[in-house]
Amino acid sequence: MAARAPGQTSGPDAPHVPVLLRPLLKAVAPVSGVWLDGTFGAGGYARGLVEAGADRVIGVDQDPLAAEMAEGWIGGYEGRIDLRQGNFADLDEIAGEPLDGVVLDLGVSSMQLDLAERGFSFMKEGPLDMRMSQSGPTAADLVNGMEEGDLADVIFLYGEERASRRIARTIVRERAADPITTTLRLAGIVESCLPRAKPGQSHPATRTFQALRIAVNDEYGALAEGLMAAERALKPGGMLAVVTFHSVEDRMVKRFIQMRSGGAGRSNRYAPEAPEDAPRFAAVTRKAVGPDDEELAANPRARSARLRVARRTEAPAEKIDRKALGMPEFQGRLQ
Repeated sequence: MAARAPGQTSGPDAPHVPVLLRPLLKAVAPVSGVWLDGTFGAGGYARGLVEAGADRVIGVDQDPLAAEMAEGWIGGYEGRIDLRQGNFADLDEIAGEPLDGVVLDLGVSSMQLDLAERGFSFMKEGPLDMRMSQSGPTAADLVNGMEEGDLADVIFLYGEERASRRIARTIVRERAADPITTTLRLAGIVESCLPRAKPGQSHPATRTFQALRIAVNDEYGALAEGLMAAERALKPGGMLAVVTFHSVEDRMVKRFIQMRSGGAGRSNRYAPEAPEDAPRFAAVTRKAVGPDDEELAANPRARSARLRVARRTEAPAEKIDRKALGMPEFQGRLQ
């Protein structure tokens, strides 16, 4: 029987395979001290860190489902994994102590995608929800309540969907006849106004669903705040490892590491010049690390994953302008 990778769940209750775990552990080695897993999910990274040498891992997740799923196994780690509910945007306050490492695995987890009732998947019938915290406005609230122009802006800014105005116009027309409350109905509406996907291309609704999920959960805002919170929480020499799943997130993380390591300047001529200051991080990975062929064969969902790692310096933490990270910011009303 083949040995499983550190942190990988097995058996019928294994809903999630931690993406890029092996290259992450290699980049941050040796692992020791207190770490924080800011996107706990099914606990794959936390278990991997403990098995690699961490004394203790503080797991943070805003989804109440994470705590329910951990009940059956977390006791076996004898207090070395401490799970707390919250948003990683506040990870320094949640931790309440200096950290030796922070890991963030962004985006929606497999356990959320696979539950139709959570409303994340355009492939399964379910309520149009998408809330990771299971509180606040749902995706259905946005789809049925936003002005057409605002809805188009959200789909364009957060989903990078070039046909956003056509999609928003079709959504507004269809919701006038009957409110859009289910995932498959929305997916069908989006699919109806876009060219049919060619073999190998993503589903036509992919970008629209991504945009709504990001808006519902304020994912870009949480990422910007979480990166700054990690800077405040990490000890000198502490490691920051971030796994992203689409280009906007990766650009934000890349820009943050560049700016905080003193190698930013301006990413384009319209961006504000970064002030020269003491570096607060040193880049460990020279460029983003992606999955190898073995991981892709085992987990096709890893194909878009990118890992970036940086080491904290002794320079004091300092607040950064979120706009400097190139974060898309919607200026309209989400409700």
